[in-house]
Amino acid sequence: MNDEHSLMACSSISQHAADCFQTIWDHAIQPSVLYRPKLSIDGNQWCALYGDNMHDGVAGFGDTPELAMHDFNKNWHRPLRNSPKGLALAEAERAKS
Repeated sequence: MNDEHSLMACSSISQHAADCFQTIWDHAIQPSVLYRPKLSIDGNQWCALYGDNMHDGVAGFGDTPELAMHDFNKNWHRPLRNSPKGLALAEAERAKS
């Protein structure tokens, strides 16, 4: 292997390592990882709940624990329904349909 091939191999390995690090970082900063909501079964679905109850906390639901955590992550970023941003979001969703 000549110097050019060695440099290309090092560059490729470095890029792969950077991509792996970014994937790990993206996962590590998810709300479900940072706040570790409690998992339980609610009816026929899994529930990921952060807080004392669904009214005062944030919840996510899914057929599997993984899907409940994904839903939790999505809901973590949603504004309260009656907040100005929440009302605007609801209005935009109504206009789409």
